[in-house]
Amino acid sequence: MADAVYGKLYQFEGLPRFSGPRSSAASTERRYIPRGRAVPLVGIIRNPRSHRNKGLEPELDQCSNILTQTPRSREALRESLGEFAQRGVDYLVIDGGDGTVRDVLTCGADIFGESWPTLVVLPKGKTNALAVDLGLPNQWGLAEALVAARKGGLVERRPMRISAVADRGCALGFFLGAGVFTKGTEAGQAAHRRGAFNSFAVGLTILWTIIQVVFGRKANPWRASTRMRLRDRTSGRELPHSGRSAPDERFMAIATTFKNFPLGVRPFGRHVPDGLKLAVLDSPVRWLLLLLPAILLGFFGRFMERAGARRFAATSVDLELSGAFILDGEAFPAGHYVLEEGPQLTFVVP
Repeated sequence: MADAVYGKLYQFEGLPRFSGPRSSAASTERRYIPRGRAVPLVGIIRNPRSHRNKGLEPELDQCSNILTQTPRSREALRESLGEFAQRGVDYLVIDGGDGTVRDVLTCGADIFGESWPTLVVLPKGKTNALAVDLGLPNQWGLAEALVAARKGGLVERRPMRISAVADRGCALGFFLGAGVFTKGTEAGQAAHRRGAFNSFAVGLTILWTIIQVVFGRKANPWRASTRMRLRDRTSGRELPHSGRSAPDERFMAIATTFKNFPLGVRPFGRHVPDGLKLAVLDSPVRWLLLLLPAILLGFFGRFMERAGARRFAATSVDLELSGAFILDGEAFPAGHYVLEEGPQLTFVVP
């Protein structure tokens, strides 16, 4: 499975794609059928490289109804998920961080289709933004999760699906950022190396980005825009642009299906809509960046839209980027993509 290489941000060469003949374990496309056993069968995908898994043994590994897999590549991960689908696991446990969740959803997309097992996330990564959205405690363990599942603690979420226009590459995840967000993620990796994790690391990254953009000179790379075209596929129209920069450039864009965010921030206001949401900043207006803390707390006025800060709700977006974008903590290359909502998933929550 993909993971951040110590000291730098892991760069994927492209969106994952699977070609050639599939093994028998992975030939279960859209055939998953939950069995509803009295004693549930639990399939665990464990990432031993995740921050809070290092040096520790898997939880409840000796139980006969628990199957633990530690795949080391996307191909091996897909094999494990195919096996879980064949056996009709009742719960699919993702033991790792946001990147592990992204890889499991991506590799399982054509195995489970629109019918996934109930998902359990054990937040063992460095940021665990999905755990924040789901309201999971930091020390959420497998035993507590299975008790919560029996009590009916469930919530539904849809990830985003991002597909390459030029080939059949596809990835599923929950938070995408482009433009200066890519540099901010690299700064977040530096915060991780210095021992800052979860919401504290997010806060440090936001603060560092504001300092660089507001006080940096014009030639500062933090103030550079990125060629970026955003088009609503339903209407065929490009998303509005303020004109404060070139019409094919944006300073930053984020997209997500989250409803709750780290540090309690509300980038989409106090009443967050369901589904796919985008926030865009056209150019690095200094006074607007100084207002970023207020924006993150839910404040948003029409004068901000005139300055190039906008929020959108959409179902499908055509996305053309000249620079890399970040999906759940890892970098993917520039290109032409379609961004839309993925399958409806059920997660166990307290």
